[in-house]
Amino acid sequence: MSNELIAPDEIRDRFSKAMSQMYQQEVPQYGTLLQIVKETNAVYLNQHPSTFSQDVKAAELNRLEVERHGAIRLGTAAELATMKDLFAVMGMSPVGYYDLSAAGVPVHSTAFRPISEDSLRINPFRVFTSLLRMELIENETLREQARQILEQRDIFSPRVRELIAQQQQAGGLTDAETNEFVIEALKTFRWHSEAQVSLATYNALLDHHRLIADVVCFKGPHINHLTPRTLDIDLVQRVMPDYGITPKEVIEGPPRRQVPILLRQTSFKALSEQIRFIDEHSGKHTARFGEIEQRGLALTPKGRALYDQLLLQASASGNKLDNDSHQRHMEAAFADFPDDAEQLRSKELGYFRYHLTPGATIPEHNVSRDNLEDLIHARVVIFEPIIYEDFLPVSAAGIFQSNLGSDKSAVSSGNPNQQAFESALGCKVVNEFSLYAAIQEASLRHIFDD
Repeated sequence: MSNELIAPDEIRDRFSKAMSQMYQQEVPQYGTLLQIVKETNAVYLNQHPSTFSQDVKAAELNRLEVERHGAIRLGTAAELATMKDLFAVMGMSPVGYYDLSAAGVPVHSTAFRPISEDSLRINPFRVFTSLLRMELIENETLREQARQILEQRDIFSPRVRELIAQQQQAGGLTDAETNEFVIEALKTFRWHSEAQVSLATYNALLDHHRLIADVVCFKGPHINHLTPRTLDIDLVQRVMPDYGITPKEVIEGPPRRQVPILLRQTSFKALSEQIRFIDEHSGKHTARFGEIEQRGLALTPKGRALYDQLLLQASASGNKLDNDSHQRHMEAAFADFPDDAEQLRSKELGYFRYHLTPGATIPEHNVSRDNLEDLIHARVVIFEPIIYEDFLPVSAAGIFQSNLGSDKSAVSSGNPNQQAFESALGCKVVNEFSLYAAIQEASLRHIFDD
């Protein structure tokens, strides 16, 4: 038996694929979503053959094929701290802080994901991980009841805890341990049709907020969606009904653009699933759904501030009657956001990766960053958008709300408390802007300093 340790990237890749298989079995419509995305991407790449340059095409197509994000909701600080350790086994770090109370959802969140470019290329698996904010449960009796229920559960198997400790001590897991880790870790994310509360307790929490019932009433934080990545989300939205799937009313996030920015998302409506309660009553619970995403340019703090400003204005003046009218409304609202790569770059609204044009060399008298603009103008240096690897808090909240059966989708300034979240997590979250800035800087160093 080999004692060679398996790289975290490989562990993540195995786990991500196993979770996708599990979710296809649990939610058959997810398999249909994968088929829609595969066909849509093939159509897009046929129409836009230069989407990926030849030197990265194979790697990018592999990434596109395996790319998924999931989402879970946790109930306690202890659960979050252990989840951080579980994801660390797979080379995933907590990136960013998201205050979803800004859209009426009583959680705050981070995204566990790989952070190096090499790791992202192998498998960019991400899990948007939310923690219930007890202080936002206004009813004191319900708040205490929820706390007591959550204190009694353990969402991690004893064996997965042992394997996490083994990885921390040995610096990795063997092949056999990795396979066992995948099996044991998946138990945390499985669907449980037996609740851990009575029907009356479930209904009381449900009446206060659907998400609170989803977090508190079950044995574990069932993965509530898995999301493949498409290159044309507008086409996906149009064709979903052709496959017997009802999409949510609108695509969340920025409008369709020549240069896509950040993240756009759509989903199918959540399933209503049969639940058995501890008092032998049965009922229905609505939480799990299928989601699709399209990723664009990562924005700088300046670009993100403009995005947030325009989004708030759009939210204040628009409604979501149907997707076509919503998209027209969003396009008008975002008219002041440049939709040209050069403008986005020169105005420092987005992050870009720079490299030499194939076959080109920099004239000796121009080997300085001070001459970057001249070199771009002469087509000696070219640039391409750095893809956004993270999430949109308001978009995520919009998806949450639409699939929890709530219409509380108004945007507000919220009630952020990053310090409390990081205290529960047991470490600081990584600042996502610093990661994109580092990628951009590394590409410039490769040209001018190597």
